[in-house]
Amino acid sequence: MEGVRPGGGLPASGPGSGSGSGSASGSFPSLFPPGLHGIYGECRRLYPDQPNPLQVTAILKYWLGGPDPLDYVSMYRNLGNPALNVPEHWHYVSFGLSDLYGDNRVHEFTGTEGPSGFGFELTFRLKRETGESAPPTWPAELMQGLARYVFQSENTFCSGDHVSWHSPLDNSESRIQHMLLTEDPQMQPVQTPFGVVTFLQIVGVCTEELHAAQQWNGQGILELLRTVPLAGGPWLITDMRRGETIFEIDPHLQERVDKGIETDGSNLSGVSAKCAWDDLSRPPEDDEDSRSICIGTQPRRLSGKDTEQIRETLRRGLEINSKPVLPPINAQRQNGLNLDRAPSRKDSLESESSAAIIPHELIRTRQLESVHLKFNQESGALIPLCLRGRLLHGRHFTYKSITGDTAITFVSTGVEGAFATEEHPYAAHGPWLQILLTEEFVERMLEDLEDLNSPEEFKLPKEYSWPEKKLKVSILPDAVFDNPLH
Repeated sequence: MEGVRPGGGLPASGPGSGSGSGSASGSFPSLFPPGLHGIYGECRRLYPDQPNPLQVTAILKYWLGGPDPLDYVSMYRNLGNPALNVPEHWHYVSFGLSDLYGDNRVHEFTGTEGPSGFGFELTFRLKRETGESAPPTWPAELMQGLARYVFQSENTFCSGDHVSWHSPLDNSESRIQHMLLTEDPQMQPVQTPFGVVTFLQIVGVCTEELHAAQQWNGQGILELLRTVPLAGGPWLITDMRRGETIFEIDPHLQERVDKGIETDGSNLSGVSAKCAWDDLSRPPEDDEDSRSICIGTQPRRLSGKDTEQIRETLRRGLEINSKPVLPPINAQRQNGLNLDRAPSRKDSLESESSAAIIPHELIRTRQLESVHLKFNQESGALIPLCLRGRLLHGRHFTYKSITGDTAITFVSTGVEGAFATEEHPYAAHGPWLQILLTEEFVERMLEDLEDLNSPEEFKLPKEYSWPEKKLKVSILPDAVFDNPLH
């Protein structure tokens, strides 16, 4: 439950009131937490004439059991910059992804040198419509939705990331149905007593622009958007009434994307997806070697360490290296987390220094003779991207199931640290499967999977098979993955 109020409940003697700001944090420490005070100071630098902006406020704070992680979302009126062809717009700023309080009620305090909380706050710039006297509040709920994802998954956002939303951001009929993230063009990083806070701006994009970002990279598409005033311009302002993609506005931009994909490949290293795999090397009733190793009556789940390594795989895929490295596989650590929960953010990008595989009967790595991969249509449509944009450039690509503990990582022969090899191209570590594909086989698969590029002509279920490679791929309806017996 949220409320809209002037100043978001900040009293007139607070940070936005001019000379009183210095004493406010000392006189009202509970009302003006230092983390909030620091971010508000950056807002005041940009908007000295708006000391008490409208704010959407979480009535019941997250740390008191409320559903909304963001304590506040401030909404400012920005006059734009006519000289740069930047239109007037509403500027939204979140408070809560960073550490506002420093007392561990929401975020673990880790010192002043590193990131504050998750290390960033979200912003959003929405074109102001003619005659609009107050900012729409739907962007605040959009930001809350993204914040809930961050808090629940402990996955942080970075500039260039994309978010597949599959729905108009304002619940209208708009073509703007997805998001890219970039640095806010005006807000500077803030040093607070609880660490550094940066500002990531949400940029609304069309489906075609999202697909281009997936096949190439987010930063490249953001640069193209900056060159098209109708699609965002230099400050990347979202216009929900935009009816054309950048490729319809300027057809030459598609050539730049195609050239970028050919030269750079894709920076998309993995996705959450509806996917599954079966080991066809053993009969399904052979529990000893099947994928569903059981402990008593409980099915085998990804350990916290396995999950951490998969997350590291996704992050490392964003680095352009001549030899991308998969993290080593080690025995699970007892880190106090549930096995199906993401690891803490301070460990999420760290890998173990030892590359040894520590023997453990429940997490041993197994070589498989034959495998069957299963994807829903949306996930299957990304296979050509995985092959052309990742493996042909010596990289890797991971599918992580959103409906279970399964993960599938495709690797090329240029990836070091994988447990799949040319001699044994199919290898499993619990429910994590790795598949090594040679360049020659990738080229053949791209030819055989060409119809995945035309989803409108696609009929489910669809099956592809390479008997000599003992590999089968099925594209199945979503309902199959919603059934635990698939």
